[in-house]
Amino acid sequence: MHPYGVRDVEKLLRLPRSTIRSLIEAGFVSPARGPRNSWRFSFQDLIVLRTAEALAAANVPRRRITRSVRELRRHLPDSMPLSGLAISAVGNRVVVREGASRWQAESGQYLLAFEGDPASDSLEVFERTKTKPSRDALEWFEKGLALEEEDIEAALDAYRQALEADPELLDAQLNRGRLLHEAGRLAEAEEAYTDAITACGAEPLLLFNLGVLLEDMGRTPEAIQSYCAALDSDPSLADGHYNLALLYETLKQPKEAIRHMAQYRRLVRGGKS
Repeated sequence: MHPYGVRDVEKLLRLPRSTIRSLIEAGFVSPARGPRNSWRFSFQDLIVLRTAEALAAANVPRRRITRSVRELRRHLPDSMPLSGLAISAVGNRVVVREGASRWQAESGQYLLAFEGDPASDSLEVFERTKTKPSRDALEWFEKGLALEEEDIEAALDAYRQALEADPELLDAQLNRGRLLHEAGRLAEAEEAYTDAITACGAEPLLLFNLGVLLEDMGRTPEAIQSYCAALDSDPSLADGHYNLALLYETLKQPKEAIRHMAQYRRLVRGGKS
C-alpha cells in the first residue's frame, strides 16, 4: 500500500518539500504515482526518506547510504509505527535505534547496549529485547490517521485511545498535538505536548512542535528554548535551525540568526548530495 501523500510526509517527518524532492531525485526512494500524478509513499518509503536525510546530514558517503537504505528496506515489515526509530552513523556502520534496541541497517543484526557511569569506571553490558506497541494502540493510531481529513474530533479520540493503550506511541502523541494546534486549541495542544514529553522523553520532534506552538502563541523566549532543546537531541533537525534563525532575526540578534541559517543551509545541501 502507498497511503501517504507529500503532505503526510511533511507532517510525519517534518521534512520540507524541497528535501523530499531532492531525496527522490537522488534515487534513495521511488514513490508510486497516485491521482493527478501525485506522489504516494509507503511506510517503507517514509523510513527510507528519514534514513537517507539523516545519514546525508551526517556526511555518510552516498554509496553507503544507498546500500544501507536498500538493506534497511529488506529488514522492515510492511507496516509499523514511526515512533522511536532513529538512524545514526557509528564508526563505519549505520545503526538503527528502535526504542531501546539498536541494530545494524546493513545486516539487521542486533547490537549490545552499554550502560554505566564512565566516571566511576562502572559499565554493564546487556542485550535488550525489542519492544513493540500493542496491537490495540496500533489499530487506534491507524484509525486516527484515516479519520484526520474527515472528522478531527473522531481522530483525536482515536489518538487518545491509542495513547491509553501505549502512552509512549510517539506518532500518536505528535499527531494529537498537531491536530489540536491546527484547530486553534492552543492551550490543549500545549498540554498535549507537555504530557507527551513526560511520557516519551526529550524527543526532538515533540520539542520542535512545541516550539512552533509557543511561537504561534507569541511566547518567543520559550519557543527558542524548545527549539534549542530539540537541537540538543537532534542537531541535524534542519527546520529547527531555520526557525531559530528567523526568530533571532526578529529579535535583532544577527550573529545567532546567521549561525543558525548557515547550519540550516549546510544540512539542506547535505541532503541534496
